[in-house]
Parts: sequence; structure tokens; C-alpha cells
Amino acid sequence: MNNSEIVAHETNNAVAKLPLLAALVALIGLADSIYLTIKHYTGGAVPCSILEGCEQVLTSSYAEVAGLPLAALGAIAYFTAFSLAITAAFGNRLMWTLFSVQVVLMTIFTGWLFYLQASVIGAFCQFCLLSAATTLTLFFIATNVVSEDWFSSNLPAFFHTSIKIS
Repeated sequence: MNNSEIVAHETNNAVAKLPLLAALVALIGLADSIYLTIKHYTGGAVPCSILEGCEQVLTSSYAEVAGLPLAALGAIAYFTAFSLAITAAFGNRLMWTLFSVQVVLMTIFTGWLFYLQASVIGAFCQFCLLSAATTLTLFFIATNVVSEDWFSSNLPAFFHTSIKIS
């Protein structure tokens, strides 16, 4: 199923499933990014309960661009992804295409950030890894690795029917 079919697959009064799933996943990244942005501006310590190295990563010279924390840029990217996906869920194919392009760019940048953590900084931040996993999930959705067939057969029955708009 191509991008046009994914969005147009649903009837005019229904919400397309994959863009809706993408919007929900984008909210995870948005919450993660907002949390890290708040911690950055308040100077609060970020608890690193799964991995050690959060502070090392989040206070490195790579954590900001022109004085703006990368987490704030992530929040902007995830909010944009959410907005594009939600618009696509209601049938706008152009927004789904723009969403896909943005997610590819986000994935490339995520790869760069992962490289920095692994090879340059030498530490990992669990919140950064959550963001990376979120971006990769969006990438799988945008590139149709997660298809309508997979979506219908692997999620609870609630998602199997179209959500009708009255």
C-alpha cells in the first residue's frame, strides 16, 4: 500500500489508522523532549535510572545549538510530526508525504546523535535513546514497514474498525 492508499484507504468520514498511530507515537517523543527541555532550563538533574551517562550527554557541548537545547528542537520536530500526521489522518495526502520526508530527516539526525553518544561522548542517555526509538518507530510507520495489514492483525480489536467522525 503506498502513501496515497494509506490515507485514502479509509472512507471520507473515517480516520486513517497509520497516520493516527504516527500521531500517537509522536506524542511520546514530544513528551520526552519537553521533559528534557524543562530540565535544561530549570537546571534540574535528569535521573538516569536505567543507564549511567545522562548528565554527561545532556551537558556535553553537543547538547545545544546556538544556545538552544537539542531537546527543544526535538520538541519542535515532534510537534510538527504530530501535526502533519493528525492532518494526514483526516485525508490530507500531502501532509502524509511531508510527514514522511520530515521523519526521514529526523532519522538521519538521530543516527548522528547516536554516533555522538557512542563514539564521541562515550555515554548514553536513556531519554535520548527513548527519543531515538520513537523516531525509528515513526520511520517504520512512514516507510510502510508497519503496514495496514500488520496494524489490523497485531493491535487490539478497538483499532480494527474505523473511527467514525459524526
